[in-house]
Amino acid sequence: MSTAATTAFWHGQAHMPTVKRAERVIVRGEGAFVWDADGNRLFDATASLWYCNIGHGRREIAEAVFEQMTRIEAYATFQQYATPPPLELSERLAAIAPFPSAKVFLTSGGSDAIDVAAKLARRYWNAAGQPEKQTLVTRTRAYHGLHGIGTSITGLDFNREGFGRLVPDTARVPTNDAEALAELFASRADEIAAFICEPVIGTGGVIPPAPGYLDTAIRLCREHDVLFVADEVITGFGRTGRMFASERFGIEPDMLVFAKGVTSGYMPVGGVLVGERIWDPFWADGSDLIFRHGLTYSGHASACAAAIANLDVLERERLVDRVAELEPVLVSELAPLAELPRVAEVRCGVGLLAGVELADAALVPAVLEGCHERGVLTRLLAPSTLQVSPPFVATGDDLATMVSVFGEAIEAA
Repeated sequence: MSTAATTAFWHGQAHMPTVKRAERVIVRGEGAFVWDADGNRLFDATASLWYCNIGHGRREIAEAVFEQMTRIEAYATFQQYATPPPLELSERLAAIAPFPSAKVFLTSGGSDAIDVAAKLARRYWNAAGQPEKQTLVTRTRAYHGLHGIGTSITGLDFNREGFGRLVPDTARVPTNDAEALAELFASRADEIAAFICEPVIGTGGVIPPAPGYLDTAIRLCREHDVLFVADEVITGFGRTGRMFASERFGIEPDMLVFAKGVTSGYMPVGGVLVGERIWDPFWADGSDLIFRHGLTYSGHASACAAAIANLDVLERERLVDRVAELEPVLVSELAPLAELPRVAEVRCGVGLLAGVELADAALVPAVLEGCHERGVLTRLLAPSTLQVSPPFVATGDDLATMVSVFGEAIEAA
C-alpha cells in the first residue's frame, strides 16, 4: 500500500488517505467570511470550530497581542509568578461568571480545561475526606474534548475506539433523561464526584436541553452531593444570546469550563471558573492543600491579551445582544428545511446554534460538497447533522443565503 502523501501535516479527526490529496487551505478571513487558496469566498457557517464569535480579521486583537509581545510575550505562572494580562483577564471573567466569588484556572483550551475540572472535582472530594467519590458522569452524545479524561467521558463512543483502557470510574446517562440521572444518583451517589454537562450538546448534533432538564439535574446534584460542572466551551461568551448558557437556563454550576469564544480563536485560551465551595479549602489561610496541576502556557500573557481585547469587542459592539436579536431570524429561516423529505430534523432556538440532521447519512458528503460549491462552509456533526454556528457579525441576509444554499445542496444530493 502506498504511503506517498502530498502533505506532511496530520489533520485532526481526518481519514488521511482521503485528506492527504484533498486539503482545502483557508488563506484569509473577514467578518463572517473566509477565502480559500483558490480565491473562493465562503460564508463561515460554523465560525470555524464554533469559536470565531467576533468574526475574522479583527485588527484590534492583533494589535493587542503585538503590544503585549513587545513588553513580555509570556512568563510562567507556576507558584507566585504572573504577568498583568492573566490577572486582568481573571478579574474580568470572575466579574461576569454566572455565580459569585469565582476563581479562574487558565489553560490553553477546552480539552485542557476539562482535565482541570475533572481532576479538581476528584481532588476536592479527596480533600473533603470522601476519596471514594471518583466517578465522572456524562450524557450520551456529549463531547468533552479529546485529552485523556475527555476521551474517557465522551458520550460519542467512536472517539474511544482503539485506545484500550482509558481513565476508569466513568458513567453515562441518556441525553435529557432526568429519570435515568435520578436513578443513577440514587444507587451510586457515594461514589460520584461530578456530573459534567454541556447545557446544549454541540458536537453530538446540537441538542438543546429538554424543558426543565437542567433545573432537575442541578437539584439532583444538590440532593445527592454531586458537583455540577457546566461544559460551556461552545456555549460560553454569547453563543446562546447570553454571556453564558448557564445564565440563559438559570443554573449555577459548581464549575464552568470555557474556551473557544473567550478569544474568538485568535489565540488558544481556555479555563475553569471555580465556585467558592471548591476553591475555598485550597485558598483558606492555614490550609496545606495544593492542587498539583499546571500547564506551561496557563496564563500566557499574549494569549490573555487577545482574550481581553476580545471581551472588549463583545461588550463595545453589544454582540451578545446581537445574537439574541438574530436567534428568531435563524429559527424562521431554518424552518422550511424541516419540510424537506431528506431532512430528519432541524434543531435550533438557542442563540446562534442549530443543527440540520439529514435523514440519510450517505447524503452528507455530497451535501457538504454542494454547500462549498455554492459558497458556504459547514461540516458534519454526529450522526448526520450539518453544523450551524456562524460568527455573531453575520447578518440576517447572510443567514437567509446560508439556508438557501443548504436547501439547494440537499435537493441536489
